[in-house]
Amino acid sequence: MVRMLEAHGVTHVFGLCGDTTLPLYDSLLRLDHGITHVLTRDERSATYMADGFARVTGRPGICEGPSGGGATYILPGLIEANESSCPVLAITSDISVASYGKFPLTEVDQEALMRPLTKWNTVIKRAEHIPRMVRTAFRAMTTGRPGAAHLGLPYDVQYDPVDSEDIWADSALSAYPAYPAAPEPGAAEAAVDAILSAKSPLIVCGGGVVIADAMQELDRLVRRLDIPVATSISGQGALAETHPNAVGVVGSNGGTDQTWEAMEGADLVVFMGCRAGSTTTARWEAPKPGARIVHFDSDPMVIGANYPTEVGVVADLKLALAEVNRVLDARGKGLLTFDGAAAVADLKARMFAEFDALAQSDALPLRPEAVIASLQSSLPEEAVVVSDPGTSCPYVSAYYRLPNPGRHFITNRAHGALGYSLSAALGAWYGRPDAKIVALMGDGSFGFTCGELETVCRVGANITFIVLSNASFGWIKASQKADKGGRYYNVDFSRTDHAAVAAAYGVKSWRTETREQFENCLREAVNHYGPTLVDVITQPLEGANAPVRRWMG
Repeated sequence: MVRMLEAHGVTHVFGLCGDTTLPLYDSLLRLDHGITHVLTRDERSATYMADGFARVTGRPGICEGPSGGGATYILPGLIEANESSCPVLAITSDISVASYGKFPLTEVDQEALMRPLTKWNTVIKRAEHIPRMVRTAFRAMTTGRPGAAHLGLPYDVQYDPVDSEDIWADSALSAYPAYPAAPEPGAAEAAVDAILSAKSPLIVCGGGVVIADAMQELDRLVRRLDIPVATSISGQGALAETHPNAVGVVGSNGGTDQTWEAMEGADLVVFMGCRAGSTTTARWEAPKPGARIVHFDSDPMVIGANYPTEVGVVADLKLALAEVNRVLDARGKGLLTFDGAAAVADLKARMFAEFDALAQSDALPLRPEAVIASLQSSLPEEAVVVSDPGTSCPYVSAYYRLPNPGRHFITNRAHGALGYSLSAALGAWYGRPDAKIVALMGDGSFGFTCGELETVCRVGANITFIVLSNASFGWIKASQKADKGGRYYNVDFSRTDHAAVAAAYGVKSWRTETREQFENCLREAVNHYGPTLVDVITQPLEGANAPVRRWMG
């Protein structure tokens, strides 16, 4: 197993030890392999670390854990990775095959457990199958729509011999997307015809553009036709958000009234690497029924799933957009067809006028807008921002302007489990050790995985954690206000001094309340090399102006 991971170019494995993992750990110790194993404090965290690593490197992330409870703890991260098109391989050791059905400790049907959460999975029953199953897992993770895979490795199988001549790998599978597919003949031409026939088209990018590394091809298309481009949360980074054609995030989470105008005003919507799911479309509120749809995606199951599609282009986004640009080259189509940049400039001016007024407020508790404004002025351009899906996510998505294309913002929007960002940030740091990594979370999320601060300190990671503290599960409390007339039930908890908790682990930390305190401490935290944490008392979400569509108006 170790040699097969090495053959696939694996450099990091995140995991937690257990009885059934003893042979694997002994091999990691004794062999010369170049793989760094990162001991975590929770299997969930190991999976989130592998997820963060995969997103910033373009290579599969690897996590491992023991049988029984370890295998069940690894589930949340696996389903998040799979639904986010992120290649994560979970290797869970298992009880011996020889003891199946004898009621041994930690017995669970791992293959059945993992089946609905992964793109591919198996429990290896014979040692001679290990090389073939590892190759299959990497092929499944990296080809087509990327996803998660699982390998069960029984205890007794780990001791059995394997033919060394079968230890080999296809190097193309060490990164994703592997073996990208080009569009079928005529598909790009049909898409161009549809786009050019529109009066006010809008491109909506999902994560597929960044996964395919199609940012340059998208930029060329957008500039030559002057089309406005919106994104889903996962699609952030398809364009730099300082780009003149970048509308921002649309939809029910992280979208604003102004960006929604662009969605509702389009007479043709081009979905690119975006599944047109409930969040991006505000539960299919727009595009309206009858709207013209062009859809690019590597997964044919996505095309036409939610909207009748005029033109579907099934292909890798980088190859598809290159072909679209080739078609436009051949037709001599040039610049400024749709006057999108002017419309975007007006939209953004109105949106940020509202934001700036709130961000400069000295009201207490501090507004989340002020936190975002301080981040914008303090972080280096190449910083990677990781957010939990709670309080911080909609504000970052709506108002933090990513200065560069590519994966510089990460959040777990597929299933939205709390506790993601603290762990995923460490995986991102291992993937980009020269970048400043900043992880944002609410105090509810902090309580899920704060034990991993020990891991962060043990490895000396250069990460700044920001805890937005409002002493509640704020998202649910705001929803109870909007949906249940403010009948709050079991959403509040005691206030914690998160800076003190972090300091006990060895993190350099601060507790802040005012805008000036936060700005000063943030600058100090960002400029310090090593783990830092800023705990900031913020306005509760139920009283805030959060860019979440269901809470507005």
